[in-house]
Amino acid sequence: MVMVSFLALGSPAVVARAIEECAHGQGHVSAIVVPWESTPEVLSMSVTSVRTDGWAIEHINLGTIRLIDQGDERTEVAVTAEPSEAPDRQKLAAVFERFVALLHNQLPAATARSS
Repeated sequence: MVMVSFLALGSPAVVARAIEECAHGQGHVSAIVVPWESTPEVLSMSVTSVRTDGWAIEHINLGTIRLIDQGDERTEVAVTAEPSEAPDRQKLAAVFERFVALLHNQLPAATARSS
């Protein structure tokens, strides 16, 4: 189920790089393109919560972002949350929701084409 969808300026590759940089700036969230789930028209990104404990690093899946080429340097950003069975699932859901809100505010918005 798609949680939110919006249009961003740039090709899917450009938008993917911007999302990766935004996640990196957060420090506790990771967003990476998943090549084996992507096509030339649609890039699939995995968003995870990153927890560290000494040398151990744990990634917990928060959701998926699909970047769909709409032409004219516009990309549809479709976000789907991944339900978690973790004891702190409400906290993880809140982390994902904040990250998606940040993306929506930071990615350059594209307007829909008029007919």
